[in-house]
Amino acid sequence: MLVAAELAAYGVAVVVLEREAATSQRPKATTVHARTVQTLARRGYLPAPSPSRGAGTVRSAFHFAGLPGLDITAPASEPPPLLKRSQADLEGLFERRARARGVRVLREYRMTEVRPRPEGVAVLAHGPQGAVVCEARYVVGADGARGAVREQAGIASDTHPATVSALMGLVRLENPQALQAGWHRTARGWVVAKAGADGERHLRTLRFEPPADRGRPLELEELRAQTSHIMGRDIAMDTPRWLSRFSDYARLARTYRSGRVLLAGDAAHLHFPIGGQGLSTGLLDAVNLAWKLAATVRGSAGAGLLDSYGAERRPAAERVIANVRAQVALMDPQERFDPLRDLIGHLLADERGAAPLAAMISAQDTVLPARTAHPSPWEGRFLPNTALTTPSGPADVIGLLQQGRLLLLLLGDQARAQYEKAARRWAPLLRVVRAEPVAALPGALLVRPDGHVAWACDGGDLEEALARYVRAPEAGPEG
Repeated sequence: MLVAAELAAYGVAVVVLEREAATSQRPKATTVHARTVQTLARRGYLPAPSPSRGAGTVRSAFHFAGLPGLDITAPASEPPPLLKRSQADLEGLFERRARARGVRVLREYRMTEVRPRPEGVAVLAHGPQGAVVCEARYVVGADGARGAVREQAGIASDTHPATVSALMGLVRLENPQALQAGWHRTARGWVVAKAGADGERHLRTLRFEPPADRGRPLELEELRAQTSHIMGRDIAMDTPRWLSRFSDYARLARTYRSGRVLLAGDAAHLHFPIGGQGLSTGLLDAVNLAWKLAATVRGSAGAGLLDSYGAERRPAAERVIANVRAQVALMDPQERFDPLRDLIGHLLADERGAAPLAAMISAQDTVLPARTAHPSPWEGRFLPNTALTTPSGPADVIGLLQQGRLLLLLLGDQARAQYEKAARRWAPLLRVVRAEPVAALPGALLVRPDGHVAWACDGGDLEEALARYVRAPEAGPEG
């Protein structure tokens, strides 16, 4: 839904095939991490911070492998570093935005086949009105972990086998005091309990044993028995909803693109849901992909721009899978891992020691690979939200990126004189903003729609950088 909403914002016609009749209310992800929150604010989906927040740092308490003490921080000029919002709520937000922009959302349609065409792709689907065929220039498979687009496109994956067995369900406890909300570790495994609506408990159990058959239905008695076994006492429960099994099986697609078929989210990467990183990673995929795909469809993309999607986002998913696997290993309750847990606990208690872990979990340490021949140290970094003084009044980075175009910031008269003429031929595809100098920033910056720096004046040639992202107007569309 986010890919569709973004593409439509750029004037691209989009059809969404969705097999569900309505947004699923099944408990899923509820955490959106700092870099994703910041990116969604720049694209206008989440509120920007109040100007009155000023300087300083905002903190949100989190955990690492169930160990408390990890503070996720962000500048006060950015939105709060941790957003607690359900996946269903976000899906509804993106769908409303997509529909308002003209996206056709066909619900209860299941994709059955992807057929390559010389100039596009044909997608076959079945739904309430029977079979349909959608002809498109490109197809994005955002159809989840068990989706068929990846397989239909012949995209292979690297996998890590499951080592743990996990159960999940929404239940009512006969005695609510028998299991308080929180993370509970014993010698037999973990129980994570969260308070749900109307007195319900959202339970997840974790045992370090080979998982049962993934397809076997989970019954309440099995969830009760495993919860009671781990806690060492009977935990009576009833009124079950949303019972399911999961594991730490991990998969990463070897490429995010096969011809005119692209992957995003769980269709491209899958891992154990520890640390709340799956939803955030998928949403960053969507924003990264959409503006590049839109430029490609419209014929304004620079050479190799669409391929940079996988080159940038696949390593990010690879890092997430690695840190999730490390957290799962750290959660093994065997006594021989206690010294390792003590060591990590000491790191979490030290702000300097915990900072790299916090930046990794929140993706705020992400630096994209340089695309220019002579990159600036700024290239690939995420540009912090910065207050600017422009000829038309106060502004900031978040507000200036709302249009979704490449942004050329010229800070001071010298930068204006040097780079304004060079950018003139790219004017239809580029937003140029003049502002007063900012001590912490170089005199000129080219900023991508997703907030990352594409070029800075202490690097190579501006026109060479622009050509990496947008085709010069007189060059014509891609053949």
